[in-house]
Parts: sequence; C-alpha cells; structure tokens
Amino acid sequence: MSRGFSMFSKEIFAERVKTLRKKKKLKQSELGDMVGLTYTAVSDIERGRRTTTMEKLDALADFFDVSVDYLMGRTDNPKINQ
Repeated sequence: MSRGFSMFSKEIFAERVKTLRKKKKLKQSELGDMVGLTYTAVSDIERGRRTTTMEKLDALADFFDVSVDYLMGRTDNPKINQ
C-alpha cells in the first residue's frame, strides 16, 4: 500500500468485524454487550449500513486485539498502525 491518502472502506470494516466476531464464536448481541453497542448496531456495522464512533472503534480494536487501522482497512496486518 502506498503512503499516500488512504480511504476508509465501510465494506472492509464490516467484513473484518464480522470475521473477528465469528472467530470468537460470539453472537452479535454478545459482542455488543462487551463493547457497548446494541445488537442492531453490530448488525448494521456487519452489513455495511453504518460505522461507529471513534470510542467504539477503539473498543472493538482493543476487544479483538487488532489495530484500528486494520479494522478500517488501512492495513492488512492486524497488529500494525500506519
């Protein structure tokens, strides 16, 4: 990936949240309870219908032990921030 401007991808964010949740064998409601989101919010995120606040994005990254940049699609390495 170049070091130039990188655009946020709602689709990548949606897929990564869904994949990480399924790896932990959690229901959408369980993930929501753990990071302070409603079941509906998690569902909408995973369908690419919405994003979330910076605070919740940070909580998701911490919960899944990945970088915010990984969740946002700015890098494919879950541990590296750009």
